[in-house]
Amino acid sequence: MRNALSIAAPCKINLHLRIKGRRTDGFHELESIFLALAAGDTLHFELGENGKGDEFLVQDSAELPRENNIVLKAVHLFRARTGFDAPLRIRLEKRIPLGAGLGGGSSDGASTLLALNELAGRMGHSPVLDGDALRRLAAELGSDVPFFLGASGAAFVTGRGEHIRSIEGPPDCGVVLVKPGFSSNTADAFRLLDAHRLDAEAPGDTAGLSAQALVEALKGPPARWPYRNDFLEVFLAKGEPLVRDIYRAILGDLQEAGADFCGLTGSGSTCFGIFTGGGGGPAGPAEKAKKALSKPEFFTLLTFPLARLGNAVVK
Repeated sequence: MRNALSIAAPCKINLHLRIKGRRTDGFHELESIFLALAAGDTLHFELGENGKGDEFLVQDSAELPRENNIVLKAVHLFRARTGFDAPLRIRLEKRIPLGAGLGGGSSDGASTLLALNELAGRMGHSPVLDGDALRRLAAELGSDVPFFLGASGAAFVTGRGEHIRSIEGPPDCGVVLVKPGFSSNTADAFRLLDAHRLDAEAPGDTAGLSAQALVEALKGPPARWPYRNDFLEVFLAKGEPLVRDIYRAILGDLQEAGADFCGLTGSGSTCFGIFTGGGGGPAGPAEKAKKALSKPEFFTLLTFPLARLGNAVVK
């Protein structure tokens, strides 16, 4: 149907996340390696009847706010920039939890921009935005959003998230995601990080490896990756005792289950393990680990890296 489409919105993990100094615009400079995963949300768009307002339905997530949602923000932003005013029916199948560090909201926002651009083009609406214009809109929506407009499933990301260099993803591996029964607030995480760095005894921000060394390391075995997450280090040093204990327990369980590399994505609260499984492939060990870590209060998922991003029109 020319007046309807569905689009997949994959999530991501940060294999590496270093937070540098605060910029003049108030944001922190970051350095990260993003990896898109074969799991995420699905959005369905259909042109509504003239004279009627928009309809927005969220499935499978009672906790997701309807007001001030990034999907609706993306619609407003796209309309303001292009004049596209056709009424819309939008249905969001929400699978990625909030406050998880998986970029689910950012991917939904990017997918909304892509979907509206496609629908506007089908209607012969002018102007339809080119890639650069879409990326500028994405950056206005949020720091992680521009990544999800790209083609590559892995990227070296700098700035506040708007500078994206596509890179080759890791070798064949499985990824086990484990989100405990709490979410992480990004603003609170940054405040804790800043406070920690003001402590005279805190090591502060260090130069670390060069960008090229970090990218080259991705080609090697995960057990030798030199990656870090500054938020995890702060949570383990200064976080609430319960949060600290839960992160340590999950990461310890992932290692015991055979993960070649494990860490925290974004500012939390999802931990992940990377499994290669030796000659037998990653699926067996990763599936075993997923079963071992599954608990009623956890969101636990086995997935795999995407060579290319999946936020494309699926029908």
